[in-house]
Amino acid sequence: IMKAIRAHSFGGPEVLRLDDVDDPVPGPGEVVIDVHAAGVNPADTYMRSGTYAIVPELPYIPGGDAAGVVSAIGRDVDDFAVGDRVFAGTAQSFDFTGCYAEKLKRKTSEIARLPENVGFAEAATFGVSYTTAHYALFARGDARAGETVFIHGASGSVGTSAVQLAKRSGLKVIGSGGTAKGLELIIEAGADHAVDHTKPGYLDDVQGITDGKGPELILEMLANVNLAADMDLAAKYGRIIVIGNRGEITITPRVAMMKELDIRGIALWNSSRGQMKEILDDILAGVADGSLRPVVGKRFPLAEAEVAHVTVLEPGAHGKIVLVP
Repeated sequence: IMKAIRAHSFGGPEVLRLDDVDDPVPGPGEVVIDVHAAGVNPADTYMRSGTYAIVPELPYIPGGDAAGVVSAIGRDVDDFAVGDRVFAGTAQSFDFTGCYAEKLKRKTSEIARLPENVGFAEAATFGVSYTTAHYALFARGDARAGETVFIHGASGSVGTSAVQLAKRSGLKVIGSGGTAKGLELIIEAGADHAVDHTKPGYLDDVQGITDGKGPELILEMLANVNLAADMDLAAKYGRIIVIGNRGEITITPRVAMMKELDIRGIALWNSSRGQMKEILDDILAGVADGSLRPVVGKRFPLAEAEVAHVTVLEPGAHGKIVLVP
């Protein structure tokens, strides 16, 4: 018997309960992992509310990102052994469930070995944060060395990942944050400039940094608040990538016409497995050579998943939030 967080109904954070659940048993080609850290993502909260694009069958165990140690292997598993340090991420399985637990079952095709220099909590950033940032910057954003990227909301886990990935590829990086600690984190992650998005006129600062031209690329974490302002800010022929959104917004399409802007959305599961494998390989190479350094913000015990779900949506997110069984 293991401890796991389960939602028995859809709703607010209070629907999450710590339950006793039967241990998972590995089938052919599967392994069971003793979970040492599980990543908490905004998407987990949307799914819990029942309003997300993916609606799981109740009751379900949330969470698509985890890292730990292989504790059992099924038949026909020869590429992993008991004791291996591994991580399982949403980007590998497109599965957003099962990770808020002491044990997790996954197919061997859905896990990867953890580089020796990476801790379990840090590895919880690979499945959504770094992959989302990478996919947004390059596959969807066509980011090129020498361009300027403005990361609108850069202190969270996707934001800090995007700052590091953009710098590694030779872009000039401006990030916005809403707290002193957030701004510090953005600079620590390697950004050239950090602006405070709680201050009036902060977008004028971004305009000034780009000599009045505006950034060629904008990554947007809260489009329902910022998209119209991003369109005004973007350079001519600029690209705006919508990574996060929590509602509706009114925009003036003429702005997009006059500047010939591209406004592109992203959803990780629209990418192919091959594409995701390439992205993960690139991320792991960056982690191995030290150019990417995962930022972990807060760690909560598994039983405090409800608090973690509130925290992950609060302004001033700092790096990755993880649950520790």
